[in-house]
Amino acid sequence: MSNLVETVSRDILAALKNDQLTLPSLPEVALKVRDVAERDDATIANLTDVIAQDAALSARIIRVVNSPLLRAPQEVKDLPMAVSRLGMNYTSNLAIGLAMAQMFQATSDMIEQRMRALWQMTGQISSWATVLAGHSKLLAPDEAMLAGLIHRLGALPILAYAEERDDLIQDNISLGRVIDRLHGPLGSAILEKWEFPKKLAEVPRLYRKTDRNLEVPDFAGLITLANLIHNKDVNSGWGLKDWQAVPLFQVFELPTDKTDELYVELAERVALSNAALY
Repeated sequence: MSNLVETVSRDILAALKNDQLTLPSLPEVALKVRDVAERDDATIANLTDVIAQDAALSARIIRVVNSPLLRAPQEVKDLPMAVSRLGMNYTSNLAIGLAMAQMFQATSDMIEQRMRALWQMTGQISSWATVLAGHSKLLAPDEAMLAGLIHRLGALPILAYAEERDDLIQDNISLGRVIDRLHGPLGSAILEKWEFPKKLAEVPRLYRKTDRNLEVPDFAGLITLANLIHNKDVNSGWGLKDWQAVPLFQVFELPTDKTDELYVELAERVALSNAALY
């Protein structure tokens, strides 16, 4: 088993180094949204026109605006109204994040199941990140949402690679170990290729480092906390971490007591976020 993990890891890293590894492309609608959002002269009408080309994405954005998460004072019935309420930055980050769902598809049944589970998990972490950002008021919730959705992006090229190898498809444990080992650097490589800002591109590479002691809160640290809090009752992995030994809780001014009532309150908001976004 370990030989397979070592061999596959070595092959993937060599392919990445030699620019031979197929990295996923940002969905076309997400590219168009980002291009518009980055223009100095862009208007809400410009952004609305781009998003309107994707009916499913438009419907999901309207649903988010009308959800209890955002508590719209009146029902939003169309996309221009939704974009006006959210604003350019929030809308563009939300649209890019939601558009990524189409990347989590495969031809193999086993890989397809892993893709779906991965999207569901990143959605849950994204919701926690959004809620924690809103509570702490230290980072923008829309960027926190996007950081959550991209933090395990590096698993995608590994799963695509696995579709070409029956030995890896049949060995679920080895595949999981390869993903754990490589998804961080691969994720950052993908985001750098997509020209994401550094504060987001570094998230996959850094978020599993629970001992980081920051002077200024960052999105990688927020995603670390989102994973810890989401998995606080799990008896493995993230759930076994000693919160007292994680300086990030102090950085974000959050309690280190897993039973603190704050987390019950925040979990209710996360449930609303999940229902709205995913």
